[in-house]
Parts: sequence; C-alpha cells; structure tokens
Amino acid sequence: MPNVKTRDLTILGLLIALVAVSTMAIQIPVPATEGYIHLGDSMIFLAAVFFGSRYGMIAGGIGSSIADILTGYTHWAIPTLIIKGLMGYIVGKIADNERYDLINLRNIISLIIGALWMVIGYYFGGAVLKGSFLVPLASIPSNLIQGFGGAVLFLPIGIALKKTDIFKKYAHK
Repeated sequence: MPNVKTRDLTILGLLIALVAVSTMAIQIPVPATEGYIHLGDSMIFLAAVFFGSRYGMIAGGIGSSIADILTGYTHWAIPTLIIKGLMGYIVGKIADNERYDLINLRNIISLIIGALWMVIGYYFGGAVLKGSFLVPLASIPSNLIQGFGGAVLFLPIGIALKKTDIFKKYAHK
C-alpha cells in the first residue's frame, strides 16, 4: 500500500478485527460440512462497499482466516484467506460507494456475486481438502444461507452507518 497513513492502517486493522470477531461471535455448526454459519460475511461486505476492493480483500481474507485459526478450523485458513479475500475484492470492485443510497443495482449485484463466489470457492476448497467433488456438495445450502444472510444483514447496518458522519469522513471512494 503506497503512502500508507496511520489512519489507513488503523481503519484496516479495525476492519480485520471486525470481520474476525463477527465471524467468531455467533457460530452455528453445520455437522454435515464440519463447518459453521456466521455473521462475518456481513462485515466483509461492509468493508468492501464502504472502503473499496483493497480493504475488502485484506479485511475479508485476513479477518476470516484469523477466525478459522482461533476457532479450530486451521485446515481452512489458507482456502479461507483466498476465498474471502477474493470475495471482498470482487464486491469492492463492483459496488457503487459514490451514491448516497446504499440500495442500488450495482451494490445488490456485488453482494449477489460475492455470495455466489464464496459458495463456489468453498465448494472447490472442500473438493481439494476432502479429495472428492461429491462431498462438498453438502456445503452448498449452508454456504448459500451464510452468504445471502450476510448480504441481508449488511443492508440495514450499512444503511444506518451510511448516514453517520464517520463513514462520510473515512470511507474511501
């Protein structure tokens, strides 16, 4: 990150922590997939839409990987780094953070594509880890719930935060 300012590093550190904590705070186990549903995706969407693709990628990848490491899913840390990092990057690239209204076509499309990427990414990650393309099929429904649930949860949080001065001041274009 060229010309990194202390403020930018602070924001990035807070976003990473926000993703990690929201991923770890409430985890709903999914025995069929040996994984869990969590709220972290909503914070990846927040980082990507408000702060752009670079912040979405770093906060999504590192924050989610930290959560995997700290909650006993270390075997998923590297795939998660890639999958959630790309998810944040994709959402940030597509999203429209220029407009005042958060609910607009580009933002909705970015959330849909980001959630679908996550489902596809974890399918292939599961295929590699399990050595089978059949076994990770069981993860698709819970990952769809997690991804689209994160998008739905992001919307009211994002709308409320979009109205605050702090996001007007610090969010990146």
